[in-house]
Amino acid sequence: MAECRKVAVIGAGVAGLVTARELQREGHQVIVFEKSNQLGGLWVYNPRIETDPLGLDPNREIICSSLYKSLRTNLPRQLMSFSDYPFKGTKNGKMLNFPGHEEVLKFLNEFAKDFGITELIRFNTEVVRVAQVENRWVVESKTDELSSGEVFDSVVICNGHYTIPRVANIPGINNWPGKQIHSHNYRVPEPFNDQIVVVIGDGPSGLDISQDIATVAKQVHLSTRSSEIEVSKLDNYANLWNHSKIDYVDESGEVTFMDGSSIHADIILHCTGYKYDFPFLETNGIVNADEDRTVRPLYKHVFPPKLSPWLSFVGIPYQVIVFLMLELQAKWIAKVLSGKVHLPSEEEMLADVEDHNRQLEEAGIPKRHTHRLRPHEMEYMDWVAAQMGMPPVDGGVKEMYWSIYKCAREVGYDCYRDLWDVENLTQ
Repeated sequence: MAECRKVAVIGAGVAGLVTARELQREGHQVIVFEKSNQLGGLWVYNPRIETDPLGLDPNREIICSSLYKSLRTNLPRQLMSFSDYPFKGTKNGKMLNFPGHEEVLKFLNEFAKDFGITELIRFNTEVVRVAQVENRWVVESKTDELSSGEVFDSVVICNGHYTIPRVANIPGINNWPGKQIHSHNYRVPEPFNDQIVVVIGDGPSGLDISQDIATVAKQVHLSTRSSEIEVSKLDNYANLWNHSKIDYVDESGEVTFMDGSSIHADIILHCTGYKYDFPFLETNGIVNADEDRTVRPLYKHVFPPKLSPWLSFVGIPYQVIVFLMLELQAKWIAKVLSGKVHLPSEEEMLADVEDHNRQLEEAGIPKRHTHRLRPHEMEYMDWVAAQMGMPPVDGGVKEMYWSIYKCAREVGYDCYRDLWDVENLTQ
């Protein structure tokens, strides 16, 4: 007989919504805590930015949104769906494969409404403490009016990892006279009008924002982590250049790259990622979110061995089919809590974590990529599915996913979405 648990879900973004659905399907009693006034998490656009553009001042008011106005998905809507809930919708009578963030938020609101999740959410309620007390979990939260504590059997943390910025450590930066901003506080290109901008980081946000800024800036120089890239102009842009890693900056305003080139810049924009951050979580050091972008120790990126299955995380890994992975992780947790699926012993899980870390080290993969799944993302999702006796990820889904990356490699990140939309447009 399945067991019913009282479960706290922290965060009402994509991870929290699908986790709440899967827990409810398994018969658990679910309460979702959301500190903002609406669901959607990452997909809620907020034009406001923080008072500290680098996001380093601990006393600043934290704006949870990191969304820029022009953002479109970097995976097609077919891969932004849940297994039994497709992401539909049209624009001007046609279905664009890579929708904007407004459409994604609309989809999430419809998902929450259709599965009765909205009424499980306590909006404007910030979790300030999660701690284990006598094999139960106390969740303390606050609203504008009051603070309260409540006891749960289990807590699932779904608060995302795109809020607390990481910035590049650049020699000479303390004496550099220009402006600096992290992509967390980038919204629109207009403030960069007629400026010379250096963008650090060539991930999806760095590439997107570089192209966005290039529409108004005098020059944009995109710096990658590599020290071997030669300076080159990007196709289709008269004012956008690729560079290697920054070597140093100085008090004159110069930015010097490892490729030997240098420019006098007005602004450095850090597209350098985010830290995992759980300021409310108290585990007496059992679980740690490290500076090197890792959460340790986690069995298969989900369960801390010593605290499993009563504490778990959804959404820690990246470079994967995100919505599908979140759904599989949520199903796994829900079935473990109901007693239908069993985890290995604490010792076996810890050994697995150590083995994973050793494999990364032997492969020369830095600790900051502990939770990066590529190129094993399909293997990971198939493994999670197998824990519940589910079939592997559909072959057509896998084929579509890999075709996206092949397209991006062959035609370039700046235009692969449009090419895909032309070739795969749904009437």
